[in-house]
Amino acid sequence: MEYTRLGSSGLVVSKVVLGCMGFGDPDRGHHSWSLGLDATRPLIRQALEAGITTFDTANVYAYGSSEEIVGELLGDLARRDEVVIATKVNGRMASGPNGAGLSRGAIMTQVDASLRRLRTDYIDLYQIHRFDPETPVEETMEALHDLVRAGKVRYLGASSMWTWQFASMQHAADLGGWTRFVSMQNQYNLLMREEEREMLPYCLDSGVGVIPWSPLARGKLTREWAATTERGRTDRFGSTLYGQSVDSDRAIVEAVGTVAAKRDTTRAAVALAWALSKDAITAPIVGVTKDHHLTDAVAALDLELTDDELALLEENYVPHLPEGF
Repeated sequence: MEYTRLGSSGLVVSKVVLGCMGFGDPDRGHHSWSLGLDATRPLIRQALEAGITTFDTANVYAYGSSEEIVGELLGDLARRDEVVIATKVNGRMASGPNGAGLSRGAIMTQVDASLRRLRTDYIDLYQIHRFDPETPVEETMEALHDLVRAGKVRYLGASSMWTWQFASMQHAADLGGWTRFVSMQNQYNLLMREEEREMLPYCLDSGVGVIPWSPLARGKLTREWAATTERGRTDRFGSTLYGQSVDSDRAIVEAVGTVAAKRDTTRAAVALAWALSKDAITAPIVGVTKDHHLTDAVAALDLELTDDELALLEENYVPHLPEGF
């Protein structure tokens, strides 16, 4: 495993972040393919043995049960000061004004609930799960700053939004003397590269670390174009993604297969190695539900793609409409 600082902050993360959306009670939320506690335990253990130290979840994943499982297993299998726990706030967790969003009330309510579920006194990286257009950015940034001052949170991060929205929040933090975001978790992979236009250059220029979600395009980059999975058939949010430019996307998936066959490695390793080749990318977030998913992710760290291979992977990309915000 390799380790790096998250942007210009002092927080050290593993170059592969374990995405924990696939861990949770399958009867809570919308992910029928989620793994429960017993099925998740060997994967968390395998990740720790591989040197992965950074675990990303969210309060809304399986309505809190992902945080519960992550908190229990990391408490059993690791020392708290040896791991980085990242979670998120914004999505609807309860009825009422403090059950969702980024108001002061919602943030204060939800952070305490996440801390209880995670069985920890502090969250290493607390991320806003999306932009909240209903709340003034100054209110959100001051509330998040207060969490840092209180010791409940150590670093702040954000997730998919327009670059101007992210810049406005950072500017509000600067004006108020509040804590800035150190990371951006956005959608970035071979099938969706629109973040190269504004967000990635902005993050690179301003010292913000980038930990992209869906670096394997919901698994589309890991298998033959026509192949399907249970998750692909039942993932509501996933069904809203990757429905554009079918011909060009199929050509990209085939190029991934070509490079993988030539290198005698997996398609997942190739797709992740491509993401890791980008200067703006700190560490991709890789969701796992099988042990070979972890093996493929770690293998990507040792795979250095040639210029010709990078060109082959990128040559069929066409502009896409932004999605996933």
